[in-house]
Amino acid sequence: MESEELSNVAGNISEWARRVRELRTEEGYQIQTHNDKSALKPGRYILEDPNPQPAFERSISKETRAYVLDRNGFTCQMCGAVAGERHPYDSSRKTKLHIGHIVAKSQGGTDEATNLQALCSICNEGASNLTLERPSVQKLLIQIRRAKGGDQVEVLKWLVKKFPDQAEELIKGQLNTI
Repeated sequence: MESEELSNVAGNISEWARRVRELRTEEGYQIQTHNDKSALKPGRYILEDPNPQPAFERSISKETRAYVLDRNGFTCQMCGAVAGERHPYDSSRKTKLHIGHIVAKSQGGTDEATNLQALCSICNEGASNLTLERPSVQKLLIQIRRAKGGDQVEVLKWLVKKFPDQAEELIKGQLNTI
């Protein structure tokens, strides 16, 4: 089956590729892609067996999901996209956040909040057990220093909005370090 056929069958489901992945990982269907069989071209899928195999169950509570999203500022931890805003890499759709594992369950990761992060649908689709390191403060500052002045001001506005109490303390001179 071609990806175009799946997209047409899905109708109004905009993220049909994610649903295919869910069928594989959560419901146990043996759906093969070019990553599994080199003979398949990208965008082609084969259902090897109509009977599902045992698969992972969703065991992340609503409370844990809410905690992780809030802790991560409703922002994708890989690309920085914010929930509900236009996605920076695909402006045709708004950012939808999912909960992803830092260490994948298939590699021994748990459903504890410390092993979970907010990921947008685009990064979550491409993550496939990939764990990226967070940039250090020094690398972030270097990038901000290299940015245009207007972009630096936007970063400042975002930081003040995200950390209003700390910004007020800085302005009053109550913090000793930056």
